[in-house]
Order: sequence, then structure tokens, then C-alpha cells
Amino acid sequence: MDGSFDLLHSPDTAQRSQPPRPAPPPPSLAEAFGRQPGEEDVILQRPEGQRSGERDSGGTSGPADPLWTGEDDPWRDPGSPAVLGQPAAREPGKPDETVGRPTGPLLSLPEVLFGRRVKPTALALLGVVALLVGAAGGLVGWAVATAGDSLRGELNITEAEAAKERPAGSVAAIAQKVAPAVVSIEVEAGQSGGVGSGVVIDEEGYILTNHHVVSQASRSENAKITVVFIDGTRTQGRIVGTDPKTDLAVVKVVVENPVVIQIGDSEALAPGDSVMAIGSPFGLENTVTEGIVSALNRPVTAPGENGDPAVTYDAIQTDAAINPGNSGGALVDSTGALVGINSMIRTAGSAGEGGSIGLGFAIPINEAIEISESLVRDGAVKHASLGVNAASVSANTSQGAQVRNVAQNGPAARAGIAEGDVIVKVGDRRVRNAAELTVAVRKHDIGQSVPVQVVRDGRQLTVDVTLGSD
Repeated sequence: MDGSFDLLHSPDTAQRSQPPRPAPPPPSLAEAFGRQPGEEDVILQRPEGQRSGERDSGGTSGPADPLWTGEDDPWRDPGSPAVLGQPAAREPGKPDETVGRPTGPLLSLPEVLFGRRVKPTALALLGVVALLVGAAGGLVGWAVATAGDSLRGELNITEAEAAKERPAGSVAAIAQKVAPAVVSIEVEAGQSGGVGSGVVIDEEGYILTNHHVVSQASRSENAKITVVFIDGTRTQGRIVGTDPKTDLAVVKVVVENPVVIQIGDSEALAPGDSVMAIGSPFGLENTVTEGIVSALNRPVTAPGENGDPAVTYDAIQTDAAINPGNSGGALVDSTGALVGINSMIRTAGSAGEGGSIGLGFAIPINEAIEISESLVRDGAVKHASLGVNAASVSANTSQGAQVRNVAQNGPAARAGIAEGDVIVKVGDRRVRNAAELTVAVRKHDIGQSVPVQVVRDGRQLTVDVTLGSD
């Protein structure tokens, strides 16, 4: 037709090569798959000249070959040599399995859930139990909600005071916990007096302190002891017993429900552990200082007051600031437990004038509690004794303790220890000076047999000594 597109058409004048014909099959394949001799030719093509609906050579009209479809099939390729026929028909008399299939009985809920093994009564009982549990949970929730409502009704947030939270192990928290159990002790004896500290160790009102804090009151019948608690309560105290040799004393007060300090374990300490000293230095009540354990088992000695025997004990050394007035106060560990009773300091000034230089000493609480129990029970305490007077071989050395004199018929004399012998070991403990000899002997019980090593004329000897009492 005439138009714009006729210009796009151009005749195909190219010479096209004919497609190659396939090569004949090999004789072996032709023999295997080819038609055998004498076999009739069966073809799927419609006989030439026969169409659907045409009469056969006999003049009769019959149905079309089922392999072929009618001329009215719009999708059939007229040039195709063969097509598939209709699906095979169902055999006569055989029912269709997809039509009218019978169904089985329907399962009930108990059969589906429990495999037909639960009786209806059991299922009903289970439902009742579930209802009871739900009702109980509802009651509990209602009670909790009611209690919460009443609590919120009583709480007045506007009246709450702001507070600073402190960790449980902080110095402030420990001080608040321990301070109510530490007291100030004021002693008045005529025109003289003094101030020290003490620690409540029993709910019946027993207070542990130093002997030198109450020594004036122990020698005067007219002396007065006043115990001051952290809340300002003042009450009179009386001396239960004292031990001048270890600088310990017990005072009794009559108070209701006093705060009692927690007793710790001084044997569990190690150098470097944190400690706190609480007391009344120079009369300043409830002063808190912090430091560490500088050393353990430090033998210290000090002259007694007013004719009292020398004070000697195995001390806990600390750099926590301790000053006059801290005596008898508490040395506590990082949990607030009592591990020592502060007793003395070493200063660089004159006696009674110097202050703390980081060398403070406390009596281990394990030893102090044992002595306090004897004072409460008997009013006095006895210590093991070797029966000798000794002095350090040389000042500021660790060469041993030299025997100056031996008590007649005493433990040392019966064991053969003589004057001039140098004692270097008692039991398992090495003796480096006279103070350590005293504390080494007191670590044992009265009547106990203890090996003692001595050096005599350059020879080392070991003798067994049955300790006596002082």
C-alpha cells in the first residue's frame, strides 16, 4: 500500500545458502533403531488428501482420527506433521477417586491436645485448678497494688532531705558506722586529770581502753571517770581491772542499748592494709584519721608511769595520725572491724610535747580481747614468765637479748640458763632484743615447756624451759 512505510521495504536480493542436510545415521544405529524388514509402515501424519469430516473411499463419513484435532484449532500450526491427541478416557465402570471421597470422624479438643488419653473429668479438674491459680495471682497483685498506693500516700517527697551517697567501703561510711561505739574518757583526780578514748566491746557496757588513760583514777579513791558518747550523753564509769604490763584496762558504764563495735581479726592483717584511727586527740572528740598497716609484730616497750612496770607488747605499726588523746581509741580495718587499740606513738620532740610523725602503735585486738576477758572475769591477768631480766645486746641491733640476772629457783634457773647468756630464740620466734624476748615468752601459756636457744661463750645451746607466771 502507498504510505510512509513503503520506503522502508526493500526487496531481499541476497543469496542465501541452503541449510546442510543431516548426514545419514551410522549403520549400527540404523540397525538398532530402524524399521525391521517386513514391518508395516506406521506414520503419524494424516493421509494426504484426508481432512477432518471428509468421507472415506467408501463414501461414508466418520469421526476424525483422535490423533488429530479439528480445523477449528486456532493455535495449531498447519505445517506441523503431528500433534498430541486428547487425554486417555477413564475406564468404564471405574469410579473417580477425586469425587465423593468419604471423610473420617472429627477429633475433639482433648483428643487433639492429649492424644485421647485424658478423661473429661480430668480436663475439667485441670480447668478448675487453672482458675484457682489465676484467682490467687489476682489477689496477690491486688494486695501489692493496695500496699503501694498506701505507701505512696504516706510518703511526702517534698519533705525528703537531699543526702550524699557514699560507697559502703568509703572512709566516711566506715566512720559513721564505727564512731557511735568510740567514746571519750575524762579522768579527774584532784587537781590533775586527762582525756583519752575507749571502745565499747560489749552490750553490757564494758569499754576497752589503755591503762595509762585511767591510771590516775586507779590510784585515787576520789578520782572520777566520765564517759562521753557521740550524742553527748555523759555517764559515770568505774574501773573493772587494769593490766599495766600490756597497757590495757576495762571500764564499765551503765547505759541502755549501747552501740557495740564489731570485733575483727588482727592475725588477718598484712602490711599495706588500709586502717583508720578514731579517737579524741587533744580532747577533739571523734577525730578520724586514715593510713595503712606499716608493720606487724613490732615489739615496743615504754617505761611505766608512777612506778608501774614497763609496758611491752607486740604492736601493729601504722602511719595513721595518732596523737595524745587517741590512746585507747579504735584502730579499724577497711570493713569497720576493730583490729587494734591505739596505745602509743614515737615522736621527734620531748616527751608529752611532740605530735604524730607517722609512727603509731596499737595493741592487736586478738591479744587485747583475751586480756579483757581475764580482767572482766578475775579483775587481773597473769602472763607467762621466763624468770630473767635481760637487756638488748646493743642498741639498735638485732643480736639478741643478754641475760643480766636470773631469778633464783625460777624457770630459767631450773633449765640451766645463766647470767651472760644471750637468748636468740624462744620456740619458733627469733629474739632480736629485750622487748622481743618478753613478747615471745608471753605468746605461750603458763606451765608450757618451750625450747630456748642461747649463745654461751660462742657456742649455741638449746634448753627446754617450763614457763612460770609473773
